[in-house]
Amino acid sequence: MKRVVVKVGTHVLSEQNHLSRERMFNLVEFLVALMEKYEVILVSSAAIAAGYTRLKLDKSILGNRQALAAIGQPYLIETYNKKLSHFSKMGAQVLITAEDFDSRKRTKNAQNVINALIGQGVLPIINENDATATEEIVFGDNDQLSAHVAHYFDADILVILSDIDGYYDKDPRKNSDAKMRKIVHEIKEEELHLPFSPGTEFATGGIVTKLKAANFLLQRKGAMFMASGFELKDVYSFLLHDKHEGGTLFCPPREA
Repeated sequence: MKRVVVKVGTHVLSEQNHLSRERMFNLVEFLVALMEKYEVILVSSAAIAAGYTRLKLDKSILGNRQALAAIGQPYLIETYNKKLSHFSKMGAQVLITAEDFDSRKRTKNAQNVINALIGQGVLPIINENDATATEEIVFGDNDQLSAHVAHYFDADILVILSDIDGYYDKDPRKNSDAKMRKIVHEIKEEELHLPFSPGTEFATGGIVTKLKAANFLLQRKGAMFMASGFELKDVYSFLLHDKHEGGTLFCPPREA
């Protein structure tokens, strides 16, 4: 059975300072369907956004953001598990920092946990340990984390779901004639330095962090699919019906 890592962004999971329960349910319903065909790992953002729904702290202060992550992470997992329970499934929280990929022993330990959970039919739900990992919360993002998870945990593909439904030849929000690039084999250096454009005040990513994630995998002969997390029809088609109707596939030439 193939293994898939699904990463979902803060903008998809939250709206107007609240978790979007409808979109979370739609996501969980998709993940459960995916688990019938693949081994699935979820990398989920929105811990800070979830914490802010419980305690309104000034997010411009690092300590407050870490406190919000500490409050929000269990709430986020609780919300996932409530929705998974509708399908007789269960999720498990796995918090990871960059250091977990710097040591063979720590990486192996993390791999063992992930494999044990998947073996029992449990959905691993991974996030950065934002409450203590200062460097990651300031400079990191879950796009990069998910790329490392896909590579080190032996996934066949990373799927990124966000408010960005694919990779266009120009910014579609500013150019009505922008065309989606459905298949990308190589990312040029200048593409990795496009203007930073996070989707929400809680988000740390944008198109550049997704391109960096794709580039990380392409350099290691891996693959990534990017599609909308608001409307899931393209990812359903791609992963469950083997039809590439929308979204962008990043893959080495031999896999095209």
